[in-house]
Formats: sequence, structure tokens, C-alpha cells
Amino acid sequence: GDLATKVALRALLDEYEAAWCSPVKLEVLGGARREERRALETFFACIPYVEVREAEWDAAKALAWRARDSGSTLPWNDFLISATAAARGWRVYARDAHYETLAGLGGAQIYRPGYGGSYQAEAEG
Repeated sequence: GDLATKVALRALLDEYEAAWCSPVKLEVLGGARREERRALETFFACIPYVEVREAEWDAAKALAWRARDSGSTLPWNDFLISATAAARGWRVYARDAHYETLAGLGGAQIYRPGYGGSYQAEAEG
């Protein structure tokens, strides 16, 4: 990824505000270049993992239906990631515009880094 994304991700990790689920791991590692794979495996071993529960699969399906009914066709794993985060009250840090659409359909809200990629706590109220 680009430098701004790496800095923002590092800030989330430093604040213990990062977690992943299996679709995230597949998305990142599935597209990793051979020379990056070992480092990424180590990286994921240090971040808390959350299991995708049956209720989140159902929430992802509902998101997919709302998206389709509104004319949007999005990758299935984005529905699952957004539904998993939303169920836990978490924001999603993604550079993919699909997550803006999902937030508008009831999925997880978007995490926006602070100045220079610094950690940005959720706004109160």
C-alpha cells in the first residue's frame, strides 16, 4: 500500500485498535507478492482475530440485498467485513470506496485517520 495507509495502519496498531477476520486475511494475503508473504503472515499473527459469527453472515446477506436493491454490486467479502465490524460497533479502515456505500446501507462506519495518519478516536455523541 501507499505510505499514508501504512502510517495510519501503524497508528491503529500502536493504539491496539486493529483486528482482523478471515476475509481480511484472504484479501491481503491472497494478493500479496511472494516476497511479502512471510512478513505479512508474521504481521497477522500479532493482530487480534475475530471469528465471523452466523449472525454476521446473515447481516452481510442483508447488506448485499440492500446494495443490490439500490443498484450496487459489490464484492461479497466487503459485505462480510463490514457486517462483522458493524456487529461489534467498530469502524472499518479501508481505502476502497465500497465501504462508503456499505456504511450508507447500515454497514460499519468508516475510520478516518487524523493529521499525518495519526490515530483518530471516534467522535463523541
